Amino acid sequence: MLMVWLNGPDVMRLVLLALLFDIALGDPQWLYRRVVHPVALFGRAIAVGERWLYPEDGQDGAFLRGLILTAGLVALAAAAGILLSTLLQRVPGGWILIGLMASSLIACRSLHIHGAAVADGLDLSLAEGRAAVAQIVGRNPNSLDRGGVARAAIESIAENFSDGVVAPLFWLALLGLPGLCAYKAINTLDSMIGHRSPRYLYFGRVAARLDDWANWLPARLAGVTLVAAAALMSGADAAGAWRALRRDAPRHRSPNAGWQEAAMAGALELALAGPRQYGTEVVDDAWMGDGRPDLDSPDIRAALTLYRWGTAVLAAVAGAAWLSL
Repeated sequence: MLMVWLNGPDVMRLVLLALLFDIALGDPQWLYRRVVHPVALFGRAIAVGERWLYPEDGQDGAFLRGLILTAGLVALAAAAGILLSTLLQRVPGGWILIGLMASSLIACRSLHIHGAAVADGLDLSLAEGRAAVAQIVGRNPNSLDRGGVARAAIESIAENFSDGVVAPLFWLALLGLPGLCAYKAINTLDSMIGHRSPRYLYFGRVAARLDDWANWLPARLAGVTLVAAAALMSGADAAGAWRALRRDAPRHRSPNAGWQEAAMAGALELALAGPRQYGTEVVDDAWMGDGRPDLDSPDIRAALTLYRWGTAVLAAVAGAAWLSL
């Protein structure tokens, strides 16, 4: 019974439905004031597992303990997806409920809201822009000027177009709701314990590498999608996006983030990434694109427009696949 969600037109219908639900509804605050959001639930489980398993007396066994935590929670998330899919398939219209559940694990609308908040904040003042961008990036906001705030927001929009939209839809299409649940568990594990810090150097290594693997193909698909979006967006440069993607993406310090950042930089004639500061650590990264580095709120809004076109491309591909299968 579960296989109906893993191939054929039904799974593409589910992908399209989940994306459209997220665009229309996002994460309704009235609902998540009453129930725990699935990602928050993943986060709580990770925090509990870390308290149980982290070797507080040193790094002895940290790698193995991190492996146990990561494998256990990913398997648990996939099992939850299998159980929900199996149960809801027996309910009339259950595929609609599965689509609603899947939409809660896609961040299309929320990412747009947070990006727009940074642009609106910068319109008011640098301090407001810094406060808004601190909600979506890990770098020290007090070290950023107006251009740095705008670049950080645009880089977050580009990177999370893959992590929050393309990758969830990819794993939903490939493995149904179980695949999507497993992916979000991996992504949340990476965000919580996958840091290159003394505490998580060994304990979070499996989570970080697993996240790199899970995002490898979706990141490249996201970059190509932004190139296609640039061809549709007035004033964007699709050829520049493709050129920057091919030239600059492999030079990014991340194995995956450069593909979206380079495509967006080339499409909008910007310069993204480059040297930046996370806490007290200064990261000397390569520049993506060869356009303007001094950006401002209009550039964030241009990035959001390209982001919307990219989302439209994804919806069109899912719809065409559904109708053709």
